[in-house]
Amino acid sequence: MLQARLARALETLRPRIIVCEGTGCLAKGAADVRRAFIKELEKRGPGIDLDLALEDPDEVERRREMGVAAVTPSGCQGLCQRGPLVTVEPEGYLYVGVRPDDVPDIVQAVVEGTGPVVRLLSDRDLSQARAADIDFFRPQERRVLAWCGRIRPGDIREYLARGGYSALAKALTEMTPDEVIEEVTAAGLRGRGGAGFPTGKKWRVTRDAEGDKKYVIVNGDEGDPGAFMDRCLLEGDPHRVLEGLIIAAYAVGADEGYAYVRAEYPRAVRLLRRAMAEAERYGLLGEDILGSGFSFRARLKEGAGAFVCGEETALIASIEGRRGMPRPRPPFPAVRGLWGRPTCINNVETLGNVPGLILYGAAAYREVGTDGSPGTKIFALAGQVERTGLIEVPMGSTLRDVIFGAGGGIRGGKEFKAVQIGGPSGGCLTSRHLDLPLDYESLKEAGAMIGSGGLVVLDEDSCMVEVARFFMSFVQSESCGKCVPCREGTRRMLELLTKMTEGTATKADLELLEELAGSVRESALCGLGKSAPNPVLTTLRYFRDEYLAHVTEHRCPAAACLELVSFEIDPEKCIGCGLCAKACPSGAVRQVDRADGTPDGRRRAEGAGDAGPAKKSPAAKGKTRKKRLPYAIDDELCLRCDACRAACPKGAVRRVPRKTGRGRSGAAATTAAGD
Repeated sequence: MLQARLARALETLRPRIIVCEGTGCLAKGAADVRRAFIKELEKRGPGIDLDLALEDPDEVERRREMGVAAVTPSGCQGLCQRGPLVTVEPEGYLYVGVRPDDVPDIVQAVVEGTGPVVRLLSDRDLSQARAADIDFFRPQERRVLAWCGRIRPGDIREYLARGGYSALAKALTEMTPDEVIEEVTAAGLRGRGGAGFPTGKKWRVTRDAEGDKKYVIVNGDEGDPGAFMDRCLLEGDPHRVLEGLIIAAYAVGADEGYAYVRAEYPRAVRLLRRAMAEAERYGLLGEDILGSGFSFRARLKEGAGAFVCGEETALIASIEGRRGMPRPRPPFPAVRGLWGRPTCINNVETLGNVPGLILYGAAAYREVGTDGSPGTKIFALAGQVERTGLIEVPMGSTLRDVIFGAGGGIRGGKEFKAVQIGGPSGGCLTSRHLDLPLDYESLKEAGAMIGSGGLVVLDEDSCMVEVARFFMSFVQSESCGKCVPCREGTRRMLELLTKMTEGTATKADLELLEELAGSVRESALCGLGKSAPNPVLTTLRYFRDEYLAHVTEHRCPAAACLELVSFEIDPEKCIGCGLCAKACPSGAVRQVDRADGTPDGRRRAEGAGDAGPAKKSPAAKGKTRKKRLPYAIDDELCLRCDACRAACPKGAVRRVPRKTGRGRSGAAATTAAGD
């Protein structure tokens, strides 16, 4: 059998050096690292790969005795922040932050079997030599990501060697379409794209819908800021998603389908297109798949990057060549979708769950997760945590497990403040929600949603009003403009939030913001428009005091809104280097005067434009100071550009809430009104 032969060949490729070539690691130089491995190993003899292992296993063994190891690129291995990552099999050693200069040490350790290179381990800790021992991976249950980061994504043979397409073979040869749907329904699989709609129910409606032509679509239009789950899965294990799509087509009775992937994911597009070609070449896609009589063809459609095209009806419009704009529902796509035919649309991660579910059964699938939300969920962990990256945890895991377990807690020892979950359509949760289970029902009660799986962690320095303004800015710019509530409502909410961050809003503006948010949620046309106010509503619910400080005191408690802060220099930390003064475009930064401790030259109007340090007097020339005078900032001249803080090498410049209690725009307006 081909799978068994491939599995045996893959086992001979030991030791095996796997270089992560996910987008994050590639950006950090992973391609150079892999080339360095190949070059270093070539010094010991000709390389070994899967082709050689299939053709001549004895030659592989001979070369291995010469000290040669296999080098393989992979998709995302998860711990993106510490890349480039390198895994060594069979030991499972995980090296972080690998550079080409580190390659000779790793190769020597691999071929001589001397153990791991400790300085390249996570936290340089020998007890965390293997990925399974690293705190980042301990809370995880990698089912959908089982082979992501462990196989070469551009080679179908490696996927087959790991049991790939066995679920498709089982479905086509041992199960009827109805039995496939019943198995998915019994497993309780729910859509991983945000809404959490039961997948089995969607498949059943599509199958029972009238029509001689049906379609299936995999929705890879991942547009949430900070989200990269679908991209990593498509880049790391495209055949898993494709296998799930083919099984879905068999279940609903479709003979044609589309993979809709945003064009901003060129690597994912390339690898998925290659996977489709490979599957067709192996008889797993196209006519009479595996001799079962079932035929299915898939095409890849690149999206133009519109966030709204993640909505099903807008996605359909885009595939049809029209502008991506939602339409009223019903009729739902499962009844009347692409080209007016019944269409089943599933998220990338949803279909990634299907092969394992079909192969091992509903009971095994339900072994993890909760009764209402079985299985696992992939999250993109980002923000102010010690460890960011791609994680997969059982449904029902708590935010504490994710943030303080996998994430390692808040960066720099600061206090946890909130987590923004679910992207622009999600909400912000507080420290009292840290033990909240991550499942659909619990998050809905808290006013948030799992969404596609973005998790952005915020620390004590984050302003929740500014967070709401940021997401509202994104939603407003991405609104298709079809319905008035979303087009005009989000624009007005953005204006009100901007006024608050600038210190010019009133309490009446706060009341209007809350009223608008409720109106948009109730009256917008599509799901994206209805969920657009969620970040505003949850921050109002849990951080109302911050909003009140902005509108009644015109003060930002977190000292994050630039119009509402002052910049100060800590004289104890300042070393008098003058870099802050050189960076200041307005001459607001000057050395402290010996006499009164104010910025030197403040009383001299003609010196206001001088951005450099004060010149030494003739009497001071030739003398050496033990400690240079510290600098200070003139608040009246300060532009709030943040250049001084960025330039300071000692972290002496800090932002503090403005002592004036009112933003400069508001103060100017008040003065004008008084005149």
